[in-house]
Amino acid sequence: MTIDGAAVAHNIAAVRAAISARTDRRVSLVAVTKGFDEQAVAAALTAGADGIGENYAQEMVAKAAALEAAGRIPWHFIGQLQRNKVKVIVPLGVVLWQTVDRLDLARELARRQPGAPILVQVNTTAEAQKGGCEPGEAAALVEDCRALGLSVGGLMTIGPAGAAEDARTGFRLLRRMADDLGLADCSMGMSADFEVAVEEGATIVRVRSRLFGPRG
Repeated sequence: MTIDGAAVAHNIAAVRAAISARTDRRVSLVAVTKGFDEQAVAAALTAGADGIGENYAQEMVAKAAALEAAGRIPWHFIGQLQRNKVKVIVPLGVVLWQTVDRLDLARELARRQPGAPILVQVNTTAEAQKGGCEPGEAAALVEDCRALGLSVGGLMTIGPAGAAEDARTGFRLLRRMADDLGLADCSMGMSADFEVAVEEGATIVRVRSRLFGPRG
């Protein structure tokens, strides 16, 4: 699928305008390229995206290889992560691991990338198919990650399927939890609900279809 760089730039500007209409706070825009090839990565970075979000290790590896000549890519890993994939991704220079949701994964990250920057993922919707620790477990996991030497910058969550407004309660919970733990960042909000997330205190949003259209 051919990526129209001008269209991506237009869409990134539109998303940033939607963010600015809701807050004067700095909100990082992570362009999610799951299902698209390296053209999407290049177009998003050219248009000023703050980071590139990937859900799958194999996709990230393939895109990194195709873009080797482009230099360092600001990768964010945003998918559910198996411990045995950590060693595959670490050499790519992930700038933020957004989905740390259990202690064994934290230990593997600490072993493979000491001091790695992470977010602790919290399941704020009680949906079994979603990753994330339970809200009541988040504080302990944050402390465990810090004890391992990981750099915990904040929390991350995924809103429920359905109307954007349905995500507000979970987003509000995540922001409150982050504040209570003294954490600056909340990664929450995707194409369908990032406006609500921004209103509830998101500092990072993860957007795909609003930038690139339907999945490739």
